[in-house]
Amino acid sequence: MPQAMANGLCLEYETFGNPERPAILLIMGLGGQLILWPDSFCEMLAQAGYYVIRYDNRDVGLSSRLESMGKPHLIRAGLAYKLGMRVRAAYSLDDLAQDAVGLLDALSIRRAHIVGASMGGMIAQILGAKYAERVRSLVLMMTSSGSPRAPGPSLTLGLRLVKRPKNKDRDANIEHHLRTWQMVGSPGYQTSPEEMRAHAERSFDRAHYPRGLARQTVAIFASGDRVPLLAGISAPTLIIHGRDDRVIPVAAAYDLAEHIPAAQLEVVPGMGHDLPKALIPRIARLVLFHVGAVERNVLLEERSALLQWDRQQQHEVGAQAA
Repeated sequence: MPQAMANGLCLEYETFGNPERPAILLIMGLGGQLILWPDSFCEMLAQAGYYVIRYDNRDVGLSSRLESMGKPHLIRAGLAYKLGMRVRAAYSLDDLAQDAVGLLDALSIRRAHIVGASMGGMIAQILGAKYAERVRSLVLMMTSSGSPRAPGPSLTLGLRLVKRPKNKDRDANIEHHLRTWQMVGSPGYQTSPEEMRAHAERSFDRAHYPRGLARQTVAIFASGDRVPLLAGISAPTLIIHGRDDRVIPVAAAYDLAEHIPAAQLEVVPGMGHDLPKALIPRIARLVLFHVGAVERNVLLEERSALLQWDRQQQHEVGAQAA
């Protein structure tokens, strides 16, 4: 896969479709590699006429690892976050948003539709609020506003998501991944054990880097409440959330929709905190309907502007002739 220099880092990315078409940038969540965006999902978007980009965030997958920043103290950072205290972090979600902008720059893409899942949805919120000129539309999946009032996972599940097995070998990590996936996955659209194992093995063999996951976790803690930013989002926004999400309960989606102007909310029964194969066609249709409506509006605005310019030119020619 190709790599691009963005925001001073090397980001691994992959593209689908024609680069001359409108771009869709996919941003994955906490510790998630670009392969967590299913190939079938990317191909559906590309076949519908979009240029699709998925990439590894910093500190995950094959993108730059910030090893020099050391291993953070997760428990201390988590307690500080819960108590409303300042959290010291190697970087923030704002830095990850700048990475995304840097990748768009490297690919010579002026504006893109942004689709973010979980932590990726948090990064997408920052892009929509602080880099509005780069955003055609937003799709925020299984994510939250960061408000202290928004619900999060249970303590047991929260610890499970950031804790690594004591035995660091391949088999132990794959088993840990499988048990975690069973806890957070979609109860109405369950993935077969064979598929889960194949994906866990592929992820581990491609890139296994727990310290990056830890630093990303602290980045979320340090970034805190985004509610003050959300009113500044002007891009058309679709929120997709599973009714059975145990990591970010569905109440967080209603909270998010309340704070983003004119946001649309689609709650999916049976969906948890994953992208199961059986749900991919439905999610792809939701995304395509949303970005398609935005593209049609852009075309109408461009045609209207062209007609107005043409009338103005005719008026000026007529005035000169008179």
